[in-house]
Amino acid sequence: MLRTIDLRGRTLTTAELLAAVPRATDARRTALTVAAEIVADVASRGESALREQAERFDGATGHAIRVPDDQLDAAVATLDPSVRDALEQAIDRVRVASHAQVPSPTTTELSPGARVTQRWQPVGRVGVYVPGGKAVYPSSVVMNVVPAQVAGVRQVALASPPQREHGGRIDPAILAAARLLGITEVYAMGGAGAIGALAHGVPGIGLEPVDVVTGPGNNYVAAAKRVVAGLVGTDAEAGATEILVVADAAADADLIAADLVSQAEHDEQASAVLVTDSEPLAAEVRRRVESRSAVTKNGARARTALAGPQSAVVLVDDRAGAVAFSNAYAPEHLELHLVDPRPAEFVNAGALFVGRYSPVSLGDYLAGSNHVLPTGGQARYAAGLSAATFLRPQQVVEYDRDALAEVEDAIVVLADAEDLPAHGEAVRARFGARPGPADVA
Repeated sequence: MLRTIDLRGRTLTTAELLAAVPRATDARRTALTVAAEIVADVASRGESALREQAERFDGATGHAIRVPDDQLDAAVATLDPSVRDALEQAIDRVRVASHAQVPSPTTTELSPGARVTQRWQPVGRVGVYVPGGKAVYPSSVVMNVVPAQVAGVRQVALASPPQREHGGRIDPAILAAARLLGITEVYAMGGAGAIGALAHGVPGIGLEPVDVVTGPGNNYVAAAKRVVAGLVGTDAEAGATEILVVADAAADADLIAADLVSQAEHDEQASAVLVTDSEPLAAEVRRRVESRSAVTKNGARARTALAGPQSAVVLVDDRAGAVAFSNAYAPEHLELHLVDPRPAEFVNAGALFVGRYSPVSLGDYLAGSNHVLPTGGQARYAAGLSAATFLRPQQVVEYDRDALAEVEDAIVVLADAEDLPAHGEAVRARFGARPGPADVA
């Protein structure tokens, strides 16, 4: 099922390491073209386009796109008490962890009377997307909404696909999670069309454009974020999920197999990769992956993902080789099953899970960390979703007369060097200087 790639005895460049386990770039290119068309359709035709897309992609017709309050109330009233308790635990834990992500304002005094204050302002309005295709994700409601609330966002609009089996309504667990968080603006719309609607607004259903769009989804959702980037802010393009496990000979093969299968069950395009310098461990993990995927509920989906070119067991010479591969690959989720993990060496990952008692499943639900993370190698330069996603750093500059006088001449020198004399004149004017006839001729 899991193919083996033997990189031992070779010194490879970053590009060669990346080529060893390719990601589904063709699928993403196709998704970008389709997503652009869908977003443009929603921007031009609004509600009509959304209804046509709901029928085409979700099999839903005649539903209320703007979810009425009674549906939200009913979802909470019928929510399994154990699910509600688990969601409330997740809300509390993510809220505590997110508060640590909000910086305090800081003021730097460069000289007497010369101050620059760094402050972080929340955006005004956020659009949250919660997927609902092969599985439903009330946990994603928590992961997106709580950091926005902690950041101080005043308005949150949530979108999730209408479900045919629920008569065109959003899955009740998602509605219940939204209501538990006090969200009242919810829309039954899915995929790339939902991203386009949040970015452009749809007056016919009372949807105003948002400032930032966040949330996980498939390749089409990720591509739609790229289409609307610049019109609105977005988080990282969270496409099909990824797990990379780095393990040594002392690791528990069954735990590794369990974690690989757990992520593979998300989607047929999910990536599950093991990197190890132990050939016996690799063989045992492959065997246990087969046995576990044969008995789990979503085994068929998991087996497709595990057999795909995006999944593999990678054999390396030593720890250094494992570190090099992991940092080149830059996975969404990185698990370290190592006697001496040294997580500081693994610099490129959406989130790190260290040790046998820190599985990715913990991060998906109750670790307190966020599970909306960069995929496709974006962890080299992008961060997971956090309160910072919804904050804009601003600099507040306050100089008094003496402080400006101290740098007056230097400003004029630089302005003249750049042939922008009016810049210098704007400073001189504060000290009584007026342009003479020669200056304005």
